[in-house]
Amino acid sequence: MAATTRNPSRDSLAEAQPQLGLRERKKLKTRIAIRRATYRLISEQGYEATTIEQIAEAAEVSPSTVFRYFPTKEDIVLTDEYDPIMEAELRARPADEEPLEAIRQVMTDGLRTFIEDERDEVIQRTKLMVEVPAIRARMTETMATTSELLVHALADRTGRDHDDLDVRVFTAAVLGALREVMLYWAARDHQDDLIELVDRALTTIQGGLRL
Repeated sequence: MAATTRNPSRDSLAEAQPQLGLRERKKLKTRIAIRRATYRLISEQGYEATTIEQIAEAAEVSPSTVFRYFPTKEDIVLTDEYDPIMEAELRARPADEEPLEAIRQVMTDGLRTFIEDERDEVIQRTKLMVEVPAIRARMTETMATTSELLVHALADRTGRDHDDLDVRVFTAAVLGALREVMLYWAARDHQDDLIELVDRALTTIQGGLRL
């Protein structure tokens, strides 16, 4: 049976990772609390007006704790805990499945569940990507972490080295497509079907741009 992505809700995310020790689960819960407080404050008063001090107070932690988990305010908006899950699901796909098809299934299944569980957060995040230049700029940097995870998983699946140029170009193309889809979706007021947009973007990568 083909593997499917299991994106747990935020409430159960820590418990859904039994490989984590008690200390790691506490850290995960703190990260989630900080992010939730941030989104709540931003929705109430806007991104620029929301300070790290306010976030810390709302999350019941110190400002230094916020910075320990998230180097910048942009990171709070952009970072989530799903990259390791996505990597694991990619590695669990059938061994004979083409890389692009494996990526397609992992991304679309994961996004579908994520939207069902956290639609408001997804909408708020992508809206901020469009509206706040600092977030959009930081997004390129944070995607490097996701890229490394996927590069290693795809290299292992295809029997290539982790520094293989073709793997890195392929991964960059996929993540670049995902970035553009998110911005396009938000710019059109989230009216389109996000899953269909992702599927369309990956099909474009597969077939190229034709006349």
